[in-house]
Amino acid sequence: MAKSANQKLKLLYLRQLLLERSDEDHPISTQALIDALESLGITAERKSIYRDMAALEEFGLDIQGQKGRRAGWFVGERLFQLPELKLLVDAVQSCKFISRSKSQALIRKLESLASVHQARQLQRQVYVTGRPKTVNESVYYTIDQLHTAISAGRAVTFRYFDFNLQKAPVFRREGRRYVVSPYALIWDNENYYLAGYDHEHKEMRHYRVDKMAELAVTSLPRSGGQEYAALDIGAYVQKHFGMFSGREAQVRLRCERRLIGVILDRFGQEVMLVPDGEEHFTVSLTAVVSPQFLGWLFGLGPGAQLLSPDWAVEHYRQQLEAVTHACPTPN
Repeated sequence: MAKSANQKLKLLYLRQLLLERSDEDHPISTQALIDALESLGITAERKSIYRDMAALEEFGLDIQGQKGRRAGWFVGERLFQLPELKLLVDAVQSCKFISRSKSQALIRKLESLASVHQARQLQRQVYVTGRPKTVNESVYYTIDQLHTAISAGRAVTFRYFDFNLQKAPVFRREGRRYVVSPYALIWDNENYYLAGYDHEHKEMRHYRVDKMAELAVTSLPRSGGQEYAALDIGAYVQKHFGMFSGREAQVRLRCERRLIGVILDRFGQEVMLVPDGEEHFTVSLTAVVSPQFLGWLFGLGPGAQLLSPDWAVEHYRQQLEAVTHACPTPN
């Protein structure tokens, strides 16, 4: 490209050079900028660089000048600061439902928001015990399609699968497509779930997004009626443990006071804790009584007791007996 044509792009190239190569610890000298522009076929003088920096600053770029032994120019405030980018990289890296290759691609894009020097600090590996990555490469695009369907109020269709012993996907319903009206995407228990109205079973169900295949947004209007149109997602998630279905009930627990934090972490600060003696408290909660809820309760140990409703207490007792009988007797 001729110099005259490139000369018109001078400010754009300067902006790119500053964003890519400079930060507070790595200012670019005026001469280095002149040399970099020269390699791009753009002529520049020292005075013109000062005028260009003023123009970029007027445009909104936070241009900082540094004097002294390490004199030069750098971009100060950016759209994302380095600690924010580190947090985002950690979230992407440790996210279970994003595949390894997609995680790497997203992190490379996040690195482009920092200088090349700061980007090296973003090349970090977050290790989380027992955190395998999904192998479903289409999850990223499935989530985007589901958001589109929810915004447009349209039903979606997809195939849904599990895995066999050979770790190969096996489709449910003999491969027939599910028809679902999507209402919300929920990130719970390390996974992304769709809460949607199943047209075949006429009820709200949950679907792991990474187990969906061949999703398509249809022209069908969303079904389910007003009951789900004003769905309170926060309250909905609180009631479902591991996004498993069950019978909803107002349950009452009696717990040792050391478990106050556990209850508040799970159900929020709004729950009412009623003192019951010096060492215990009771709490009434709306929960879906599923095997996962009972498993969570069992995990709290003898410090937590299920008081009501009676049918849930009986179900819990039967579950405990079944587990006891299933365990082999030690020799």
